[in-house]
Amino acid sequence: MNRRNWLKSGAMLAGGLTIGSSMKWNSAQAANEIAAQLYSLPKEQVSNMVLARPEMKARLLANENPFGPCKKAREALISEIDSSFRYGFEKKSEFASMLAKDFKLPKMEERGWGGARPSQVILGAGSTELLLAASVVYGQNGGRILSADPTYMSLIRTAQNVGAEWDTVPLTKDFKHDLDALANAVSDEHSMVYICNPNNPTGTSVDPEELRSFCKEVSKKKPIFIDEAYIDYTPDPGKYSMADLVAEGYNVIVTRTFSKLHAFAGLRIGYTLAQPEVIKEMEKYTNGDGNISSTSMAAAIESYKDADYHKYAKEMNDKSKQFLYKTLDDAGYEYIPSDTNFVLFPVRLDSQRFANEMMKRGVGVRSWSFSNQEWCRVSIGTMQDMEYFAEAFNEIS
Repeated sequence: MNRRNWLKSGAMLAGGLTIGSSMKWNSAQAANEIAAQLYSLPKEQVSNMVLARPEMKARLLANENPFGPCKKAREALISEIDSSFRYGFEKKSEFASMLAKDFKLPKMEERGWGGARPSQVILGAGSTELLLAASVVYGQNGGRILSADPTYMSLIRTAQNVGAEWDTVPLTKDFKHDLDALANAVSDEHSMVYICNPNNPTGTSVDPEELRSFCKEVSKKKPIFIDEAYIDYTPDPGKYSMADLVAEGYNVIVTRTFSKLHAFAGLRIGYTLAQPEVIKEMEKYTNGDGNISSTSMAAAIESYKDADYHKYAKEMNDKSKQFLYKTLDDAGYEYIPSDTNFVLFPVRLDSQRFANEMMKRGVGVRSWSFSNQEWCRVSIGTMQDMEYFAEAFNEIS
């Protein structure tokens, strides 16, 4: 689901003209324009609407990490302000070099004033910038993307916007990628295979060795893009990641974000690992790392090194997730076990209506509809957030 479109399909009223949302309107005019679009009304007809918004007690609709950023990142962020009048070339180069060293990607190339930089790493303002770059590279000029369905849609929808076709393979019965079916579906017409692992919105991950075998074989035919936004929440991120295949020379593209475990959703840091020729193509559709602020970069370097915080954030996420599981179990609801910081579960009424009822009670969640079933996706919050969720959920379940 493209973040820009979530208002259209997320937690909105099933009827009437009152919109409940965690979004903050920039102006009444902007709010009215959105309302007109939602309800297919002339703008003048909604010019005097009053948009009621309940107090947001628990924001559980964007898969954010409510436990961070870590202390060291915050300190670096503040410290960097004094020198933020300068472009952050050095820190960006430092961070890219750290990544290249850790992922065993030693190839370098000269970048003029910026000096030598790793040729298999590209930085972005969050992973979205990099997803969009790849969508243009592999979506234009008759591109054809193959992926599971449902999955995260940012790359796919932008590829469609530049003329690409989208072919899908259903998830398995346990809502995981069907690697055999994907391998069989790959054709000469495809320009890329996209795999979000762990998958959004289902929260499931595939067996790492099976995925590794899949990538080794299929990447001989077509490039494989692995979106690892939630990889840090898996039982063993080093094992579950496909980054090692990049170092081994396979045509695999791995993209990660700091928006999840590192809690940088508002600070915007992401990176892609790929073969040098792929990086060069993607760079044509980005601003290099020019969209990253020096302050965010300084904080990212410290967060990347803070293993203690990574462990803490993951433990806190698991604690709140177990509370959520118990809440659903006690109410007799099934759910999909998750390797992420969100959980998807089927609801017993229209999912948009369910999300709206939760919003009325100050709890923001996401609605979904697929496989002839209505679903709710709830992000993992603090324990207090989850208690707010439980209270609201028990009133309407």
